[in-house]
Amino acid sequence: MDLLKALFLGILQGATEFLPISSSGHLVLVPWWLGWDESPLSFDVVLHLGTLVAVLIYFWRDWLTLLRAGLLALRNRTFQDPDARLLLLLIVGTIPAALAGALLEGLFESAFSEPSLVAAFLLVTALLLVFSERAYAADRTLDDLTTRDALIIGLAQACAIFPGISRSGSTIATGIWRGLPRPVAARFSFLLATPIIVGAGAKQLLDIITGSETVGQDMVAPLIVGFLAAAVVGFLCIWVLLRLLERRRLYGFAAYCAAFGILSLLVALFS
Repeated sequence: MDLLKALFLGILQGATEFLPISSSGHLVLVPWWLGWDESPLSFDVVLHLGTLVAVLIYFWRDWLTLLRAGLLALRNRTFQDPDARLLLLLIVGTIPAALAGALLEGLFESAFSEPSLVAAFLLVTALLLVFSERAYAADRTLDDLTTRDALIIGLAQACAIFPGISRSGSTIATGIWRGLPRPVAARFSFLLATPIIVGAGAKQLLDIITGSETVGQDMVAPLIVGFLAAAVVGFLCIWVLLRLLERRRLYGFAAYCAAFGILSLLVALFS
C-alpha cells in the first residue's frame, strides 16, 4: 500500500467515523468506485485505533469523571449521582451492538461485499436524519434519559453494524427523536461509540493474532500514516460536528447520504 492511499483512507475513516455519513459505507463504496483492492486487516485495525485515540483524547475528562463516579457508585451501592447514572446508561446502550456483533457477525460481514446493499443502507441513514429533524423537540436533557431511552439508542447503534447505516447518524437521530437537543444527542452518541470502537478494534486485533496475516516492513509507514490521519481528522470532525449542531440541522448530511447512495446504487445496478 502506498502512502497516498494510506493517507486518503485514514482521512476517510477519521471523517466518516464521526460525521453522520457512515464510515463503513464509505470504506466499502469509495475503494469500489476507485477500483482498489481490499485493505489488509492490519490496516483496518490501525484505522480503528486512530479513531479510538481521537474520541478518547477529546472526551478524556468525561470518561475520567464517569469512571470515578462509577467506582464510587459501586462502593456506595447507588447510582443516584448524575455521572454514575450516565455511565450506567452508556453500559445499557452498548449491550445491543455488542450482542449483534457477536451473534450476527457472518450476516454483517456478507453485507460488506455488496456495494448495492451498502448504497441502499446509505439511503436509510438519510431517512433517519430527516425523520429526526422532523421530530425535533429538544425538551429533555441527559438527566432525563431513562434506561429505556438508552436501550433504544443502543438498538439504533446495533443496526449501524450494517455498512451504510451511520453509527453516529443513527444514534444522534434516535437521541433527537427521544427529545435531546442536537449537541447533547451527539455527545451521548460519541461517548456511546467509545466501547464499540474498542470492541471492534480488539476483535480485529484478535483476528490478526490468531490468523496468518503478518505485517511486512513495507507496511510500517502506511500504518503510521493511516493511524495519524484517522486520529487527527477524527478529532477535528468531533470538534466541528459538536459546534455545527449548535446552530445547524442534519439535512445537509441527509442530502449527501441520499445523493451518494442513489448514485452508487445506480452504478451498482446497471454496471
